[in-house]
Amino acid sequence: MRVYARQLYDHLPYLRRYARALTGATERGDDLVTRCVEVAVMAPSRFGLESGARVPLYALLNLLFDDDGDGRPAPSPHPIERALASLPEGERRMYLLITLEGLTVPEAAQVLQIAAPEAQERLTVARDKVRNALTQRVLVVEDNPILAMEIGSLVTDMGHVVCGTANNEQEALELLEAEKPTLALLDVRLADGGSGVEVARRLRQKRAMRTIFVTAFDGDLEEADARHLGQIVRKPFTNEAIQAAISRAVFMPSPVALA
Repeated sequence: MRVYARQLYDHLPYLRRYARALTGATERGDDLVTRCVEVAVMAPSRFGLESGARVPLYALLNLLFDDDGDGRPAPSPHPIERALASLPEGERRMYLLITLEGLTVPEAAQVLQIAAPEAQERLTVARDKVRNALTQRVLVVEDNPILAMEIGSLVTDMGHVVCGTANNEQEALELLEAEKPTLALLDVRLADGGSGVEVARRLRQKRAMRTIFVTAFDGDLEEADARHLGQIVRKPFTNEAIQAAISRAVFMPSPVALA
């Protein structure tokens, strides 16, 4: 064990990261790594300890995980983890090995004991599925048509879909039912005296949706005790501010629906 302590010590952060992603739980992942180390030191040449290679240890983690028979990770509120959980197991592991661990396609193919062309196909399919799962259907609630168009262009440039544009409360609520958005960007003061705050509350009640307020009247949110309903981007906004807010929203855990 002492002979290979340096190699194992260097590998541990990577093995723990992969094991935690593989199992979906910190404690379960660390337990998997502990057993991996115990097995590896019993057959150091087989599991790459003599050469310092990490690839055989990833394969050992997969083998031990499969032997557990505990199945896939539990459901998670985090969007990226939900997207990964929707993948077939082979595609999920390929995505983790390449994207999380930085392995090359041939190295990941070796871990999963498949041919390199099949590994590349799995990776391509997995990336497409994750990207589609993270693509948002965005409702833009803005009574200035020029700003609504500008926000919509930023949304589509990021690869998301504008499923509707509304300039008042009624239109927004009708689009909520018809288009099933997953994210909303709202002004606070709308046409016809409407309130983006009330729209945001209805969205949270009906769909537990993420919302982003794009407004020059953020003081209205304070008065309405509504800052908890979503991020705030102040007008006049920059493209970078809108895009950063959308990115944060995409990767945030799902909000809790209002009673």
